[in-house]
Amino acid sequence: MANDDSEFEPGDDSIGLVETQQVTLFETPNELCLESGVKFGPINVAYETYGTLSPEKDNAIFVCHALTGDAHVAGWHAEEKRKPGWWNDFVGPGKGLDTNKYFVICANVLSGCKGTTGPSSIDPNTGKQYGLLFPFITVGDIVKVHSALVKHLGIDKLLAVIGGSLGGMQVLDWAARFPNQMAAVVCLAAAAKLSAQGIAFNVVGRRAIFTDPKFNRGEYYDDTEGPRVGLALARMVAHITYLSDVSIEDKFGRRLQHSSHLKYDLDQETEFQIGSYLHYQGKRFVERFDANSYICLTHAMDYFDLAEECGTIGQALQNSDANFLLASYTSDWLFTTTQSLEIVSELVKAKRNVSFVELASSKGHDAFLLEIEPLEQLVRPLLERTRQEVTERRDPSEKAARGDHNG
Repeated sequence: MANDDSEFEPGDDSIGLVETQQVTLFETPNELCLESGVKFGPINVAYETYGTLSPEKDNAIFVCHALTGDAHVAGWHAEEKRKPGWWNDFVGPGKGLDTNKYFVICANVLSGCKGTTGPSSIDPNTGKQYGLLFPFITVGDIVKVHSALVKHLGIDKLLAVIGGSLGGMQVLDWAARFPNQMAAVVCLAAAAKLSAQGIAFNVVGRRAIFTDPKFNRGEYYDDTEGPRVGLALARMVAHITYLSDVSIEDKFGRRLQHSSHLKYDLDQETEFQIGSYLHYQGKRFVERFDANSYICLTHAMDYFDLAEECGTIGQALQNSDANFLLASYTSDWLFTTTQSLEIVSELVKAKRNVSFVELASSKGHDAFLLEIEPLEQLVRPLLERTRQEVTERRDPSEKAARGDHNG
């Protein structure tokens, strides 16, 4: 996703100091049954919460993070005071997900590498990291863990689930799998299945990791280096898909990095500014992400197909009474507007409550992380309307007091 390695000076508009929490779920004999048929547990889940849960427990919002995100969505940690959460501009007091009103939850995904059980975790049966012995997981398996966490927190129904990209896939799966667990669904820059082109980029990224001599079939945790070259290359390839032609031209064009003249040197991969930028992205990525997790999560994206079991997207989502909001971006060629409209069309056929907006942007797939104001204008009224509906269903006198009635 977007470059999350930038630094900032925390201000009054930030949620402030936060801590990542841990809980263990799916302990023996109640292991998680994965879609592959494997039973797996226990599972440690890393999560963060922001704001205060209302006495009625009707103001909880779950944020599903994208491929390389984590539970740290807002605020800052004591040991990283100048590094914000990855959606810090959108989550906090007075922001799109207003923590003065809402209780926001975000958890690191199953098979991640930021606290939730994944390939770099210790296998209790061997005393070593799982590596490639970590079981194959799907988007559905990730959602099952999210759902269990929400129940662990004592919340029967979320006000909303929201996510973009892989997070948007999780949101859609959650609405299909647990249709009564949320009142609103916000799906950003996502699709009901990954395109062949998207799968192709993932295949190339994984191949870069596999062919790194230091990958060692996933058993590299005792090596101080590990498959850094392969993982960096995978990130470089993927990062291109998150940008747009316009954004690359505007930011870099054909400008040279350190010279005004071409060097005619075959070894100068950072001669152009775009080359230097991509190398920087790859270098920073290997400092915070695990190659085996990358392999697991890109496979989960490849396998996701919302309509596969039910026949159509509409049939998959027909049991959900949630308010759906979908948004796409004009310059996003990884998850296109056509893919979003396919979901919208199916929801309309299924007579679900759905809104859709195509937002104009030159930022490409990363726009949902970078352009916050248009997103706030969409999400704020949806959350307010949905919470009012939840209140009225719980207490019909609220609706009568407002003078709302049919006829």
